[in-house]
Amino acid sequence: MVVDEEEHSANHKSRNYMPFMEKYELFTSSTILLLAVMNMVIAGLSQRIPTTLEGPFKPTTRSFDPSLRRGSDDLPMNHPRLRKNVTSNFPEQIALALSTPTSMWISWVTGDAQIGLNVTPVDPSTVGSEVWYGKERGKYSGKQTGVSVIYNQLYPFEGLWNYTSGIIHHVKIDGLEPETKYYYKCGDSSLKAMSEELVFETLPLPGSGKYPGRIAVIGDLGLTSNSTTTIDHLIKNDPSMILMVGDLTYANQYLTTGGKGASCYSCQFPDAPIRETYQPRWDGWGRFMEPLTSRVPMMVVEGNHEIEPQVANVSFQSYLTRFSVPSNESGSNSNFYYSFDSGGVHFIMLGAYVDYNKTGAQYVWLQKDLQKVDRSVTPWLVAAWHPPWYNSYSSHYQEFECMRLEMEALLYEYGVDIVFSGHVHAYERMNRVFNYTLDSCGPVYITVGDGGNIEKVDVDHADDPGKCPSASDNIPECGGVCHMNFSFGPAKGKFCWDRQPEWSAYRESSFGHGILEFVNSTYALWTWHRNQDIYQDSHGDQIYIVRQPELCSNSSKKVFNKGKVHPWLTE
Repeated sequence: MVVDEEEHSANHKSRNYMPFMEKYELFTSSTILLLAVMNMVIAGLSQRIPTTLEGPFKPTTRSFDPSLRRGSDDLPMNHPRLRKNVTSNFPEQIALALSTPTSMWISWVTGDAQIGLNVTPVDPSTVGSEVWYGKERGKYSGKQTGVSVIYNQLYPFEGLWNYTSGIIHHVKIDGLEPETKYYYKCGDSSLKAMSEELVFETLPLPGSGKYPGRIAVIGDLGLTSNSTTTIDHLIKNDPSMILMVGDLTYANQYLTTGGKGASCYSCQFPDAPIRETYQPRWDGWGRFMEPLTSRVPMMVVEGNHEIEPQVANVSFQSYLTRFSVPSNESGSNSNFYYSFDSGGVHFIMLGAYVDYNKTGAQYVWLQKDLQKVDRSVTPWLVAAWHPPWYNSYSSHYQEFECMRLEMEALLYEYGVDIVFSGHVHAYERMNRVFNYTLDSCGPVYITVGDGGNIEKVDVDHADDPGKCPSASDNIPECGGVCHMNFSFGPAKGKFCWDRQPEWSAYRESSFGHGILEFVNSTYALWTWHRNQDIYQDSHGDQIYIVRQPELCSNSSKKVFNKGKVHPWLTE
């Protein structure tokens, strides 16, 4: 089913809208005001938001708006939002990340990075790592110190430029009270190089019956003019936390010497001896994000654009060094995968570019982590990783089937409610699904890989005529290849469907971000905010995701799903 924007909006509106009375000029001003308020209430009620209880939904596609551009160039390094605005050893690129429900990571960078044929790493111990914090402006009752590190990006090929970072600082502050504002400064007081005062607010405790406020979900952001719209729009929506589901800077769309980034690296640089990167883009991205990340915690997971191979088969150095995540706190001891709690939600961040097999460390950790979840304390269980398992676009179609085959049953067994991914540069929300079968107890999978990156938005669907990839396409950068023909359903015996798959509820090609708002232990509101909506105070896809714990326990799942038939499936 393909609808235009007006049709999609109409599907969410009641037919019982009551208009204003035409002759309102006869009433007193107070009566007019009362009628206006009543009308606003009625109009608000008429914008009915569907729930997953009404699903599965008939698959719907919103076609790409031809008046929009599919992509845009990267911002230059001298752009006001990317260039360095501090001197000497003052902090920049300040970012927060959750550690435990009562502690917070604060990270920042000092000094200057070096790039060229010959670079000399600085001694990270020359600048201290301090955070002062307290509950009143200008009064800092707490002080913590941390670690300072650097990383190198080195290439074993003649003519390629090397990079060594500025000093990267990580400090964990603890003993924080929930739902409380804290004012803080970071830097090195001995050098008289402390930041300006900044502020953040802690989130609710698990088991408190409360939930974090608005959670922003972004994937594949990059540093284009589309990225700026995404972040400006997101800031306007006032999130309390950010999930960044991989592919952050797209520094690997450049040669080591910089210049102009490529929307297709292999097309523009076919003779590159290795997938090069221009590491200063990481510094620009940190500055670009600082107005947001210095006051709102951002939880990251790696994507394929963070691999960044270099000398001696070293990879992921930028990602591993720049970001603090609660890996030790959650027992994973790996920045590639970890978990954390926020209010009544347990979040699991998984790594698709490290070993995910049942015999590997990540799977063993995941199993233990899921076993420890107490749904009376954290009723909601949300997972995220970079490449989607369910995807009806041609791009990255069935790319991570091996990961799905290894891990899906475990996530289903423990009742994961929502899964977020990126990678595909488009938006897609699935009907509840398990093993390609509609299942009322399966997770709601959502793809948000269109934050604004230089590679452009994806518009081709695998079910479009002539757009089905071959089995030799979409080879993952990590893990095996498990492409398969479907063994059941309307696509039986085929690699691609000939129509939008029944598990794909809604898809559209647009840049944007999502907002997840938990209402209580069973209801959460999900809204897709397209970039074009910032100009008209509207939004795209919206739905209440509803948990049914009493019907989706392991003992109840088969009975609950048995014999369910939806009329549109027989069309």
